[in-house]
Amino acid sequence: MGSIRELLRGLAVFDTELPGFDTDAAPSDPVALFVEWLTSAVEAGVREPHAMSLATADSRGRPSSRVLICKDLAADGTWYFATGAGSRKGRELAATPYAALCFHWPEQGRQIRVRGTAVPEDAERGAADFLARSPGARADALTGRQSQVLDHPADLDAALRAAHARIEAAPGVVAPEWTVYGVHAEEVEFWQADRDRRHTRLRYTREETSWARHRLWP
Repeated sequence: MGSIRELLRGLAVFDTELPGFDTDAAPSDPVALFVEWLTSAVEAGVREPHAMSLATADSRGRPSSRVLICKDLAADGTWYFATGAGSRKGRELAATPYAALCFHWPEQGRQIRVRGTAVPEDAERGAADFLARSPGARADALTGRQSQVLDHPADLDAALRAAHARIEAAPGVVAPEWTVYGVHAEEVEFWQADRDRRHTRLRYTREETSWARHRLWP
Protein backbone atom coordinates (compact mmCIF):
# COMPACT_ATOMS: atom_id res chain seq x y z
CA MET A 1 0.00 0.00 0.00
CA GLY A 2 2.96 2.32 0.40
CA SER A 3 3.28 2.70 -3.35
CA ILE A 4 -0.35 3.81 -3.60
CA ARG A 5 0.22 6.37 -0.86
CA GLU A 6 3.28 7.69 -2.66
CA LEU A 7 1.36 7.81 -5.92
CA LEU A 8 -1.47 9.80 -4.36
CA ARG A 9 0.83 12.21 -2.55
CA GLY A 10 2.86 12.75 -5.72
CA LEU A 11 -0.08 13.94 -7.79
CA ALA A 12 -0.14 17.64 -8.58
CA VAL A 13 -2.82 19.87 -7.04
CA PHE A 14 -3.81 23.34 -8.28
CA ASP A 15 -0.97 23.31 -10.81
CA THR A 16 -2.69 25.63 -13.27
CA GLU A 17 -3.55 29.31 -13.47
CA LEU A 18 -6.55 29.89 -11.23
CA PRO A 19 -9.13 32.69 -11.41
CA GLY A 20 -9.56 35.15 -8.57
CA PHE A 21 -12.62 35.58 -6.41
CA ASP A 22 -13.50 39.00 -5.00
CA THR A 23 -16.13 38.23 -2.39
CA ASP A 24 -16.86 41.93 -1.85
CA ALA A 25 -18.04 42.17 -5.46
CA ALA A 26 -20.18 39.02 -5.26
CA PRO A 27 -23.92 39.46 -5.93
CA SER A 28 -26.42 39.44 -3.10
CA ASP A 29 -27.91 36.05 -3.98
CA PRO A 30 -26.22 32.74 -4.84
CA VAL A 31 -28.19 32.09 -8.03
CA ALA A 32 -26.63 35.08 -9.79
CA LEU A 33 -23.14 34.01 -8.71
CA PHE A 34 -23.78 30.41 -9.77
CA VAL A 35 -24.82 31.56 -13.24
CA GLU A 36 -21.71 33.74 -13.42
CA TRP A 37 -19.40 30.88 -12.45
CA LEU A 38 -21.19 28.38 -14.69
CA THR A 39 -20.90 30.71 -17.68
CA SER A 40 -17.21 31.16 -16.94
CA ALA A 41 -16.75 27.38 -16.74
CA VAL A 42 -18.47 26.85 -20.08
CA GLU A 43 -16.41 29.56 -21.74
CA ALA A 44 -13.22 28.08 -20.27
CA GLY A 45 -14.00 24.68 -21.76
CA VAL A 46 -14.65 22.86 -18.50
CA ARG A 47 -16.01 19.43 -19.41
CA GLU A 48 -19.56 18.65 -18.29
CA PRO A 49 -19.89 21.61 -15.92
CA HIS A 50 -23.52 20.67 -15.36
CA ALA A 51 -22.49 17.41 -13.69
CA MET A 52 -22.84 17.40 -9.92
CA SER A 53 -22.64 14.97 -7.06
CA LEU A 54 -25.86 14.25 -5.17
CA ALA A 55 -25.61 13.02 -1.58
CA THR A 56 -28.60 11.45 0.15
CA ALA A 57 -29.12 9.47 3.34
CA ASP A 58 -31.34 6.56 4.25
CA SER A 59 -33.67 6.40 7.25
CA ARG A 60 -30.72 5.35 9.47
CA GLY A 61 -28.61 8.30 8.39
CA ARG A 62 -26.22 6.26 6.24
CA PRO A 63 -25.09 8.43 3.29
CA SER A 64 -24.59 7.60 -0.35
CA SER A 65 -23.53 9.77 -3.26
CA ARG A 66 -23.37 9.68 -7.03
CA VAL A 67 -22.82 12.05 -9.96
CA LEU A 68 -25.69 13.14 -12.18
CA ILE A 69 -26.79 16.09 -14.30
CA CYS A 70 -28.31 19.36 -13.08
CA LYS A 71 -31.42 19.96 -15.16
CA ASP A 72 -32.40 23.50 -14.18
CA LEU A 73 -32.04 26.30 -11.65
CA ALA A 74 -34.80 28.61 -10.48
CA ALA A 75 -34.43 32.20 -9.36
CA ASP A 76 -35.59 31.29 -5.85
CA GLY A 77 -32.53 29.08 -5.35
CA THR A 78 -33.87 25.65 -6.30
CA TRP A 79 -31.58 23.24 -8.19
CA TYR A 80 -33.28 20.48 -10.20
CA PHE A 81 -32.36 16.94 -11.19
CA ALA A 82 -34.36 13.88 -12.32
CA THR A 83 -34.38 10.20 -11.50
CA GLY A 84 -36.73 7.28 -10.95
CA ALA A 85 -38.59 7.46 -7.65
CA GLY A 86 -37.88 3.76 -7.15
CA SER A 87 -34.12 4.16 -7.47
CA ARG A 88 -31.91 4.14 -4.39
CA LYS A 89 -31.68 7.91 -4.34
CA GLY A 90 -35.44 8.22 -4.87
CA ARG A 91 -36.13 5.86 -1.96
CA GLU A 92 -33.66 7.66 0.26
CA LEU A 93 -35.18 11.03 -0.55
CA ALA A 94 -38.59 9.65 0.35
CA ALA A 95 -37.19 8.57 3.73
CA THR A 96 -35.00 11.63 4.33
CA PRO A 97 -36.03 14.57 2.09
CA TYR A 98 -32.78 16.46 2.42
CA ALA A 99 -29.89 16.49 -0.04
CA ALA A 100 -26.46 17.96 -0.72
CA LEU A 101 -25.08 18.84 -4.15
CA CYS A 102 -21.53 19.60 -5.21
CA PHE A 103 -20.26 20.98 -8.50
CA HIS A 104 -16.50 20.54 -8.99
CA TRP A 105 -14.60 22.30 -11.76
CA PRO A 106 -10.95 21.33 -11.18
CA GLU A 107 -9.71 23.25 -14.22
CA GLN A 108 -10.65 26.43 -12.36
CA GLY A 109 -10.13 25.17 -8.82
CA ARG A 110 -13.78 25.78 -8.01
CA GLN A 111 -16.48 24.01 -6.07
CA ILE A 112 -20.08 24.99 -5.38
CA ARG A 113 -21.85 23.20 -2.55
CA VAL A 114 -25.61 23.26 -2.05
CA ARG A 115 -27.66 21.89 0.85
CA GLY A 116 -31.42 21.93 1.24
CA THR A 117 -34.74 20.12 1.23
CA ALA A 118 -35.50 17.93 -1.79
CA VAL A 119 -39.08 18.01 -3.07
CA PRO A 120 -40.56 15.99 -5.96
CA GLU A 121 -42.21 18.03 -8.69
CA ASP A 122 -45.54 17.12 -10.29
CA ALA A 123 -45.94 14.29 -12.78
CA GLU A 124 -46.34 16.67 -15.71
CA ARG A 125 -42.87 18.11 -15.19
CA GLY A 126 -41.42 14.63 -14.82
CA ALA A 127 -43.04 13.52 -18.09
CA ALA A 128 -41.71 16.57 -19.95
CA ASP A 129 -38.19 15.88 -18.68
CA PHE A 130 -38.44 12.20 -19.60
CA LEU A 131 -39.58 12.89 -23.16
CA ALA A 132 -36.71 15.36 -23.63
CA ARG A 133 -34.17 12.59 -22.99
CA SER A 134 -32.45 10.65 -25.76
CA PRO A 135 -34.04 7.36 -26.88
CA GLY A 136 -31.25 5.42 -25.20
CA ALA A 137 -31.72 7.25 -21.91
CA ARG A 138 -35.49 6.72 -22.05
CA ALA A 139 -35.05 3.02 -22.78
CA ASP A 140 -32.70 2.66 -19.84
CA ALA A 141 -35.23 4.32 -17.50
CA LEU A 142 -38.09 2.23 -18.85
CA THR A 143 -36.42 -0.97 -17.69
CA GLY A 144 -37.23 0.25 -14.18
CA ARG A 145 -34.61 -1.85 -12.40
CA GLN A 146 -31.97 0.66 -11.38
CA SER A 147 -29.73 -0.57 -8.54
CA GLN A 148 -31.23 -4.07 -8.55
CA VAL A 149 -28.96 -7.10 -8.84
CA LEU A 150 -28.19 -8.04 -12.47
CA ASP A 151 -27.69 -11.79 -12.68
CA HIS A 152 -26.89 -11.99 -16.40
CA PRO A 153 -25.89 -9.24 -18.90
CA ALA A 154 -28.24 -10.90 -21.38
CA ASP A 155 -31.15 -9.89 -19.14
CA LEU A 156 -30.17 -6.24 -19.57
CA ASP A 157 -29.90 -6.64 -23.34
CA ALA A 158 -33.37 -8.17 -23.49
CA ALA A 159 -34.89 -5.48 -21.27
CA LEU A 160 -33.36 -2.70 -23.37
CA ARG A 161 -34.60 -4.27 -26.60
CA ALA A 162 -38.09 -4.46 -25.14
CA ALA A 163 -37.87 -0.84 -23.96
CA HIS A 164 -36.75 0.40 -27.38
CA ALA A 165 -39.65 -1.51 -28.94
CA ARG A 166 -42.05 0.25 -26.56
CA ILE A 167 -40.66 3.64 -27.54
CA GLU A 168 -40.96 2.87 -31.24
CA ALA A 169 -44.56 1.71 -30.80
CA ALA A 170 -45.52 4.59 -28.49
CA PRO A 171 -43.10 7.56 -28.71
CA GLY A 172 -44.94 9.34 -25.91
CA VAL A 173 -44.52 6.55 -23.36
CA VAL A 174 -43.17 7.76 -20.00
CA ALA A 175 -41.60 5.73 -17.21
CA PRO A 176 -44.24 5.97 -14.44
CA GLU A 177 -41.74 6.61 -11.64
CA TRP A 178 -39.68 9.23 -13.48
CA THR A 179 -39.53 12.27 -11.22
CA VAL A 180 -37.98 15.72 -11.24
CA TYR A 181 -36.73 16.79 -7.81
CA GLY A 182 -35.99 20.32 -6.69
CA VAL A 183 -33.39 20.97 -4.00
CA HIS A 184 -34.56 24.15 -2.29
CA ALA A 185 -31.26 25.52 -1.05
CA GLU A 186 -30.87 26.59 2.54
CA GLU A 187 -27.11 27.05 2.18
CA VAL A 188 -24.84 27.58 -0.83
CA GLU A 189 -21.06 27.81 -0.61
CA PHE A 190 -18.65 28.97 -3.33
CA TRP A 191 -15.09 27.70 -2.96
CA GLN A 192 -12.16 29.09 -4.92
CA ALA A 193 -8.80 27.34 -4.65
CA ASP A 194 -5.51 29.18 -4.23
CA ARG A 195 -2.11 27.67 -5.00
CA ASP A 196 -0.79 28.95 -1.65
CA ARG A 197 -3.77 27.32 0.10
CA ARG A 198 -5.36 30.68 0.94
CA HIS A 199 -8.61 29.32 -0.43
CA THR A 200 -11.54 31.72 -0.65
CA ARG A 201 -14.90 30.54 0.66
CA LEU A 202 -18.17 32.47 0.54
CA ARG A 203 -21.30 30.98 2.11
CA TYR A 204 -24.84 32.15 1.47
CA THR A 205 -27.44 31.21 4.10
CA ARG A 206 -31.13 31.63 3.37
CA GLU A 207 -33.08 34.02 5.59
CA GLU A 208 -36.80 34.83 5.35
CA THR A 209 -36.66 37.14 2.33
CA SER A 210 -32.96 37.39 1.51
CA TRP A 211 -29.57 35.71 1.83
CA ALA A 212 -26.91 36.30 4.47
CA ARG A 213 -23.32 36.18 3.21
CA HIS A 214 -20.26 35.18 5.21
CA ARG A 215 -16.68 34.59 4.20
CA LEU A 216 -15.26 31.45 5.81
CA TRP A 217 -11.80 30.44 6.94
CA PRO A 218 -10.11 28.10 4.47
